[in-house]
Amino acid sequence: MEIKKIVFATDFSAGSKYTAPYAADMARKFGAKLYVIHVVQDMGKMTAWYAPKVNMKELEKTMEEKSKQELQLCCTEGFGDFKDVEYRLLKGTPFEQILKFQQDNKADLIVLGTIGGHNTGKENAFGSTADRVVKNASCPVLTVSLPDRGTAESYAPRLCSAGEIRL
Repeated sequence: MEIKKIVFATDFSAGSKYTAPYAADMARKFGAKLYVIHVVQDMGKMTAWYAPKVNMKELEKTMEEKSKQELQLCCTEGFGDFKDVEYRLLKGTPFEQILKFQQDNKADLIVLGTIGGHNTGKENAFGSTADRVVKNASCPVLTVSLPDRGTAESYAPRLCSAGEIRL
């Protein structure tokens, strides 16, 4: 088995923060390049009916700027001294973009966090994105769950003074 390229998909959640060291460790052990990707959801499709007067271009610009900042910050702590990392910000439907990125870059492994693991029961352990990636990926997928409620609380997002969610 040869693993030269690994995709780590992050949504900046507690699960992603917990999963980051696993992605870096796998890349380190295999001598692989690590691609850290985040997909900004296409908000125009989601909000047109609910909020037709929202300036979508401004909303998307703000989301992209914030996502670029978070992408650089989200995993640096978990990666330790691992440096062969490339960050990418994508736009679209998360599971579709993750799978497309993997195919386009011929990645050998996808790593992503799940929403619950032990705390949610087997039938709910994957969110819809993780479930679709696992079912449709053309390469192996490593999923990582938060181990228990105590750990989950230590990785829970907290509200910052400006009203932004940060880990």
